[in-house]
Amino acid sequence: MTRVPTLSAKQLDRVLMKLGFRVARQRGSHVFYRHSDGRTTTVPHHAERDIARSLLHEILREIDVSQEELIRLLE
Repeated sequence: MTRVPTLSAKQLDRVLMKLGFRVARQRGSHVFYRHSDGRTTTVPHHAERDIARSLLHEILREIDVSQEELIRLLE
């Protein structure tokens, strides 16, 4: 199993858009994404900071996406 790369919020935003998620709302720096099939997740958009690997694992589990699929979507 490969190690999950460190991503910025912008990179993760692009991946979520490719997967069919849309921005549902935003509160402060936290953006809430929703998919048409009911999956949801929240991503913090903090300037100059990457998403922590532990949080990225949690987001991937919430949206039911494997690490390998994430890496494929980043290419």
